[in-house]
Formats: sequence, C-alpha cells, structure tokens
Amino acid sequence: LAGYGASEAVGTESVGMASQARWMFELLDALGIGRAAVVAHDVGSAAAQLMVANAPNRVRGLAVLDGVYAGEWAMEAIASIQEWNPDDAHRLFKVLARRLAKGGPLREILAEYDGKRGGLRLIRAARDLDPRQTEHVAAALRASGVPALVLWGERDDFLPVDTVARPLAQLLGAALILLPGGHFTQVDCPREVAEALCSFLRGLAPDR
Repeated sequence: LAGYGASEAVGTESVGMASQARWMFELLDALGIGRAAVVAHDVGSAAAQLMVANAPNRVRGLAVLDGVYAGEWAMEAIASIQEWNPDDAHRLFKVLARRLAKGGPLREILAEYDGKRGGLRLIRAARDLDPRQTEHVAAALRASGVPALVLWGERDDFLPVDTVARPLAQLLGAALILLPGGHFTQVDCPREVAEALCSFLRGLAPDR
C-alpha cells in the first residue's frame, strides 16, 4: 500500500483505503490488467472490499486474511499512534519495538518505520484510516457475485472470529477457514495460508 512500509506516498492526498483502492485500479490499468484476483490482509482488506464494491467486474476473486468488517477495524489498537506527537516521530519505532518480541517478524516488518521519516509515515497512515469507508458497502458486496475466501487466525486478538470473521464470510458468501495462528496468519502459519490460497485461486474461473 502506498505510504506503508518503505513506500512513500506522494503529495498530501489521504493514504486511506478509498485512495488505496483507486490507486490499485490505476496500477492495474498501467499494467494492462483488466481483471485480477485480490488477496488482502488487515485494513488492506478494506481497500479490497471497496474494489469489489465499486468495480466487481474487475475482480476475479477476493481472499481476505484477518481483515475488517463494516466499521470493525480494531482502531483501538492504533489509537496511541494516531495521537503521537509528530515532533517525536523519531521515537515512535523505538517505543513500539519495546512492546514486541525481540527479533520477531512483526518487529522486522515495523523496522521500515524507524527514524523520523518512517515515524511520520506511520502516523500519517494511522490517522488516515477511516472505518466509515466500509460501513455502507454490504449491499454492494453481497450483490457482487465475486468468489471469496476468508482465512482467519484462531487466536486473532485484534479482529475476533465471532464478531468479525464469521459475519464477513457470511456477507461475502465465502468459506471461512480457521488457521492455527494469531492476527498475522501469513507469518504464524505460512504453509497453511499458502495452501488455502493456492487451492482457492486454482478454483477460480479462467479469465477470458
């Protein structure tokens, strides 16, 4: 996503999920790709859902890993980042790193936000998140007809199975597969995630 990780977002436009969905279509256009299968995790699934809601004819299939549902975005988990003083952006990664297991994969992922520039990038991304963007797309998603799959960690403490995963799968008409992991299933159980995704993607109707 633009403005996430090591990716810089150009200009002052929001890096929220509505922008990300539009930019993704622009990327597909630039690559000459008419339709694509979309796999998304966490808030990235909001962008993916907006893609399906706005242009279902361009999405061959949708796979969501521990994603969002309606207005359930687990915003409380990033409240401290949203409230962080930009003048102290250089300290943000160090504070987050102290909360994470030493040498763990999440710490490695967040390392891209080290330093002042990275801290400012993370603050901007957090502040631009807006759960209202997916509060009213249920009807469009239900009517899209896009094949979908929902993968979820059994121990996801941010986006619980019963209140987020199950209603999302029902909305999408998707199979729900519970995996032996937490919120970052692609890190906790990569083999199971890869096998489920490959099976789903192979089962999609060929693009004509």
